[in-house]
Amino acid sequence: MSPKPPATPAKPTPPRGPAARTVSTASTVSRNARFAWYAGLAVLGVLVGTAGALVQAAWLPVGLILALLATAALFYGGLRATETQVGVVAGGVGWLVAVILLSFGRPEGDGVFGGGVGELLYLFGGMAIAVMCTTLSRLPRPIP
Repeated sequence: MSPKPPATPAKPTPPRGPAARTVSTASTVSRNARFAWYAGLAVLGVLVGTAGALVQAAWLPVGLILALLATAALFYGGLRATETQVGVVAGGVGWLVAVILLSFGRPEGDGVFGGGVGELLYLFGGMAIAVMCTTLSRLPRPIP
């Protein structure tokens, strides 16, 4: 007599009923939470960009350093909070929109940016920090 072949393990069947709906709902909640994070980071980027534009002009050497530190904290925090580079981009888009809109000025000649060295350092320094935070390596995700 020939020996029996080893039994193959049974494949797990996908859950049916309420359990199946719970699994799909959990992934939707995660996606919605991620989009909420991105929207919150964009709004925070607008706030940091506006505050940084005002602070760097008011107290030039110290204000510029504070504005760039706040910008770096926004970008790095977005990277670590969302664990993706999109978190940096979301905050960066809000920051860039605020800085660009504030640089336009008004027809009367009023503007937040006067065109000095501090404003250029804030603009290019913020963009450089965004690029640095985007190219940082991501932390490995723990395997459950």
